[in-house]
Amino acid sequence: MLLSLLIAGALCREPRPPVGEDSLLFMFWNVENFFDWKRDTVLSSPSEEEFTSFGKRHWTKAKFQRKCHAVAKTILWVSDKRGSLPDVIGLAEVENRFVLEKLLSETILRRLDYSIIHYDSPDPRGIDVALLYRKTKLKQLGSKQLRVYSGDGPPLLTRDILFAGFETPGGDSVAVIVNHHPSKYGDDSSWRRVAAMTRLSEITDSLMAGGFRNIVAMGDFNDTPESTKEYSGKMRNLAAPLAAKGLGTIKYSGRWEMIDMFFVSPAIVRKASFLEMSVETVSFLMVRDNTHSGEKPLRTYTGPRYTGGVSDHCPITLVIR
Repeated sequence: MLLSLLIAGALCREPRPPVGEDSLLFMFWNVENFFDWKRDTVLSSPSEEEFTSFGKRHWTKAKFQRKCHAVAKTILWVSDKRGSLPDVIGLAEVENRFVLEKLLSETILRRLDYSIIHYDSPDPRGIDVALLYRKTKLKQLGSKQLRVYSGDGPPLLTRDILFAGFETPGGDSVAVIVNHHPSKYGDDSSWRRVAAMTRLSEITDSLMAGGFRNIVAMGDFNDTPESTKEYSGKMRNLAAPLAAKGLGTIKYSGRWEMIDMFFVSPAIVRKASFLEMSVETVSFLMVRDNTHSGEKPLRTYTGPRYTGGVSDHCPITLVIR
């Protein structure tokens, strides 16, 4: 019965082919510690206190606004490159809805038609996943936050998985799932990522069994395509061919690693006339890698030092036509 209420509206319509003639542009980006600058009445994590005007990062309103404008500029850069605004934007490491509201109301994005889907999750760092979508192009069918469990035990203290269902302009339905799986911290954290991938596979299997054929799962999986292959179920990992070419979304010890990925359902693979995932290396988001070679993403902080960047991750995009 998972998500039955959300898909009921889609199932009552006559079945239609998967996404084809109507192009959809998806974007995902881990925006690394996208916190507001305010000191909350009750701080739930050390990270939230660290990223305040009075915290050790000295995270001010001006720095926050600079990051908002850089994120907005990146979205428009993608629009210029792809010839269309992203229809769906998945984000990771967002503190709260306030951050998203400021992003949409106090940057150039205020002129556009994006709406927010966000839920607070139980992550110890106080960060969530979120989703922006173009309300003039997509009709939201519903959304839900889904906890990550390991076996029969209690839910893990990590980011929830975010589900949202949409109706496309052609009248079809598409399910979008945003992920930010547990990080590689601690002596053995792999079981936590296995639990998250297993949960994602359960969700996608349930959606397919319930009638959703068009499914796009995106996110920061904190693992490579090879490591997630065993647990991805029926979904196709579009990042695997790019990783095989040496491409990646984050640079670690001088090497690119592909940990931000798109998975799509078999129906999309079969019926889409054009299906392309890309890693977006945006010039104003990059900096010279003086330790190794080439370039790397410019972070907001390097250690305790403010450097004015946005994230240690490159954005990724997916075109479905």
